[in-house]
Amino acid sequence: MFPEYRDLITQLKHADLHFTKLFERHNEIDQRIKNIEAHIENASNEETETLKKEKLHLKDEIYAILTKTAKP
Repeated sequence: MFPEYRDLITQLKHADLHFTKLFERHNEIDQRIKNIEAHIENASNEETETLKKEKLHLKDEIYAILTKTAKP
């Protein structure tokens, strides 16, 4: 996610607890969605859509932090 910000992500994960929690939550949800789509984990369509919306919201929030932090 956001390879152009790889170094900044690493810095923020070490310095910003809020960012770290957002990033980890995004990864957890992403893995759950992959498990559901691979039929490893069961979930209703509604649950899956809710997870996808939360993941997108987290991604937007992460991106906002990255762009704000990256500005000179």
